[in-house]
Amino acid sequence: MLFITLEGPDGSGKTSQIPLLAGAIRAAGYDLVVTREPGGTPIGDEVRQVIMDLKHKGQMHPTTEILLFQASRAQLVNEVIRPALAAGKVVLCDRYADSTLAYQGYGHQTDLAALRQIVQFATGGLTPDLTLLLDIDAEAGLRRRAGDSGQWNRMDAYQVEFHRRVRAGYHALAAAEPARWVTIHADRDPAAIQADLQQVVLDRLISR
Repeated sequence: MLFITLEGPDGSGKTSQIPLLAGAIRAAGYDLVVTREPGGTPIGDEVRQVIMDLKHKGQMHPTTEILLFQASRAQLVNEVIRPALAAGKVVLCDRYADSTLAYQGYGHQTDLAALRQIVQFATGGLTPDLTLLLDIDAEAGLRRRAGDSGQWNRMDAYQVEFHRRVRAGYHALAAAEPARWVTIHADRDPAAIQADLQQVVLDRLISR
């Protein structure tokens, strides 16, 4: 019925906001599937472990990183997302293909045209109907992540300049597709952020 993704720099608060947003969607009477990237399937979760493990810090080539993300994504699309949408359900995903463009494209400065072709192959052309960007300064987001006990991972450990490029990449992606993207300021009270998320999503669902 509707494919919704949450995107944002590390520390933007996506993962903590999703349970409340999911509860609001279900309370409104919609059949909802919640998933995440990388992961969301048994195969994808194993790939996630490899991608995020700090023991690979400084060792994983950006091309390897790109292809691992696409492997996890391809499995998620075919095992979870497409079947749910075909059954008339709402899908809410913590990150999706735009993360690849922001992190591996803008962050690693990989050729965007080539990257889009790889993403297209992995997803079979499936794009979200609505993407919510939780926007926060790179430095503020990383401070949040550093304060999350046990949450710091290999992606967080990139230099701050990498994370600044990621945020700029998100802004460029949102500007290019304003009909799909809604940007929400994430460096404020979590309850206010949640209220904005619910208003955007429920309004979009009602208008379908």
